[in-house]
Amino acid sequence: MTLMAITIVLITVIKARQEDVKLVMLIIASLGTLTGFASALLSANGIIWTFLFGILDVICCALVTSDNGAWGDFGLHVFYLLPMQFVGIWQWRRRGAKGAKKEVEARRLTWKMRLIIAAASLGCLAVAYIVLYKIQEATIADGLEVNRFKVFFDAAVLTFNVVGQILMSLAYMEQWVLWNIVNVSNIGLWGVIMVTEPQGDYTIVMFIKYCFYLINSINGLRIWLKLSRPSAGTAEVATGSVAGASAGVATGGATGGAAGASASQTADQSFHTTCC
Repeated sequence: MTLMAITIVLITVIKARQEDVKLVMLIIASLGTLTGFASALLSANGIIWTFLFGILDVICCALVTSDNGAWGDFGLHVFYLLPMQFVGIWQWRRRGAKGAKKEVEARRLTWKMRLIIAAASLGCLAVAYIVLYKIQEATIADGLEVNRFKVFFDAAVLTFNVVGQILMSLAYMEQWVLWNIVNVSNIGLWGVIMVTEPQGDYTIVMFIKYCFYLINSINGLRIWLKLSRPSAGTAEVATGSVAGASAGVATGGATGGAAGASASQTADQSFHTTCC
């Protein structure tokens, strides 16, 4: 956390001294990076305070993605990730999390549920890509081509964030597999933006943010494999609530995100966190 904070502060100071910089957006992006990473660290350790930092991260990310024209990610943050922070607080409290003193009781999905969620996620990814491509195609300036890599990474971030947040709120270990996918996709997304839109004032901040997030999500998977380890050799079975959640993702995850996107458009996480 300390290394990341120092890195972000140094980059912010250097970028702030450049001409024509969007100083306010740069500061918001940096603040979102720090609060988001704090949320990711707390989540990795099963501490419920993750959601309070997550609320700040989601608000900052929504402002940054709207300024960058990443409307799919904007819709994801405002209409889904923000309310899901409150759902997470409620669910984690039900599973024993109390402040910083008691960890949430983590659990695991059955293999059947894992296959269902994987299939639903891939279906939503395909739908999200098509919808976001059409949106970009309809709004892009004449003479320019749609960046297919940007659209793909945007669709991946949108889809796997939706599924990951559901699993996070319900305290399932498998969320961390999805957060790793989300972070790799975000690194790809902001890497593409840095190359194709080098005039961005805060793209480097977002790129570095998700590099640190990836490191944390790998560690989070390691920790939650231990937290969710069945006691007395009895594996916990996934409940019908997750089955309903995965069905909701299959039918409305990508389209719901696209609806939020079409009201404004799409692109860019904790993570929830990113973070998820």
